[in-house]
Amino acid sequence: MKPLALALAITGLALLLPSCASTGHGGLLAYDAYYDDAYGPIYDGYWGDDDAFYYCDGAGHPFVRDGGSHFRHGPAGGFHGVHVAGGHAGGGRG
Repeated sequence: MKPLALALAITGLALLLPSCASTGHGGLLAYDAYYDDAYGPIYDGYWGDDDAFYYCDGAGHPFVRDGGSHFRHGPAGGFHGVHVAGGHAGGGRG
């Protein structure tokens, strides 16, 4: 690769990668979690600022806080990975 092209590529990455960082409030974030299917199919969800997972079961439905530890940050027996859009106010770890 030519030195100029390499420098431009590195500069482009340096500018683009920080734009992926976020406080987790709104926007086009995606959230990962592990879920045990206790609430049935979920439509969307996000990790809240209180480190709880909030989920909804359909478009336009309200988000409900998981109070039963049915969502986790890491894998565990009986849980499977879920990837949700999280396009709303939210936060916390993803």
